[in-house]
Amino acid sequence: MRKKETFNRHQKLAFKVIEYIYKYIDTNINIEELASDLSVDRFHLQKVFKEQFDTNIYETIKSIRLQKASNLLLTNIHSTITETANQCGYSSQTSFITAFKKKFNQTPKEWRKGGYIKYSNDILKTAHFDLNKKFDYSMIEPKIVKTETQKAYYILQRGYSYSEGINNWKKIQAWSYTHDLKECIEIGIFHDNPVITPSSDCFYTAAIVPKDLDKEIESNLLTLNIEKGLYATFDISGKFGEVLPLIRWAYHEWLPRSGFETNTKPSFAIFHKNPVFDENKEFEATFYLPIQYS
Repeated sequence: MRKKETFNRHQKLAFKVIEYIYKYIDTNINIEELASDLSVDRFHLQKVFKEQFDTNIYETIKSIRLQKASNLLLTNIHSTITETANQCGYSSQTSFITAFKKKFNQTPKEWRKGGYIKYSNDILKTAHFDLNKKFDYSMIEPKIVKTETQKAYYILQRGYSYSEGINNWKKIQAWSYTHDLKECIEIGIFHDNPVITPSSDCFYTAAIVPKDLDKEIESNLLTLNIEKGLYATFDISGKFGEVLPLIRWAYHEWLPRSGFETNTKPSFAIFHKNPVFDENKEFEATFYLPIQYS
C-alpha cells in the first residue's frame, strides 16, 4: 500500500511540474522557485520528475519552449522572430536562434519559409498517418467563441501513444463510475502541436469535467483549470487518429490566412463521441484552437 501511495504522490508532483511549465513558459522558469511553490526540495523534485518521465526538468523546459516557438513561427506570420522568442521565454534572439538550429537543423527563418514541411511529414509517417489520403476541410465553418474557465480532473501522458491513451481514458471512465458521476464532458488536451512535435515529446491530457459538481472530489486524480479564452472552434468527425490532419490544416493553413494569431495555450477537443469507447473507433468532436486578435 505504501508503494502505491508513494507512486501516486510522485505522479501528482510530476504532473504539477508539467502544468507549471506550460503555464509559465513565457517566463524565466527557476527550478528553485518551482520547488518552493510546490513545497518540496529541489533535488527531490528533480529525482521524482526523472523517475516519472525519464528526462530532466531543464531539458523538458527547453524542449517545450522550442516546440511552442516552432508552432508560433508558422501561425503568427506578422510577429518577428524576436517577438516569438520572447513569447516562449527567451530573453535573447541569438540564444533562441542557436537553440532552434541545434534542435531542428535549420534556422527559424528557414523553418518559417517551408522547412517545417518535411519535418512535419516525417512526424506524421511515424504516427502511421497516410499522407496520400486527402481530407476536404473547405466546408468547415469555424465559429469564434469565448469560453469560461473549466475545472477538470485529468491524467497526463508523455508520448502520443495509442495504447496509453486508451488506457488513460478507461481509467477516467472507471473513476467517473466510481464516483457515480452522471453527466461529464470528455476533453482531450493537446499541449503541443502533434504534427510538428515528435510523438515521444508530446504531452497529452485525458480530462473530464463533471457537470453540476458541488465540491471537489478527493481522489488520485489531480485537477487543472482549462483557462477561459478566445477560440476558433471546428466541428469534426472521423476515425481514431484522423484528428491529426485537422490539427495540421487548422494550424498550418487556416490560421495563417485567417487574420488571427495563436498563443502558447493548448488546443483541445471536446468529444461528443469518444473513439476509445466507440466500437467502430469513430469520433465526433469540437476542436478548440486558441486565437488572439488585437
